[in-house]
Amino acid sequence: MPTEILMPALSPTMEEGTLAKWLVKEGDEVSSGDLLAEIETDKATMEFEAVDDGVIGKILVEEGSEGVKVNTPIAVLLGDGESADDVASAPAPAPAAAEAPAATPEAA
Repeated sequence: MPTEILMPALSPTMEEGTLAKWLVKEGDEVSSGDLLAEIETDKATMEFEAVDDGVIGKILVEEGSEGVKVNTPIAVLLGDGESADDVASAPAPAPAAAEAPAATPEAA
């Protein structure tokens, strides 16, 4: 089963961050300790490392995305014997909520 890579909490108070830059692309093989992305917090830009070995199956959050909540799936890692077809069944992250237009009362 594909493994979701989640937005990390890079400090104890971090609630969201900006995925500034991907350092890998879909199809790249990664090993534990390889750099995956640069994450910006309100205090610094830090590099985010892989914790597992596998292949980047799908990037779910585009670089430059702001306000990505901690623990939001940002990519999918495929293990041995898994293919990109397995990612199709992985849930996609919900898009940022757009402001709904205010309801207007009908004129009488």
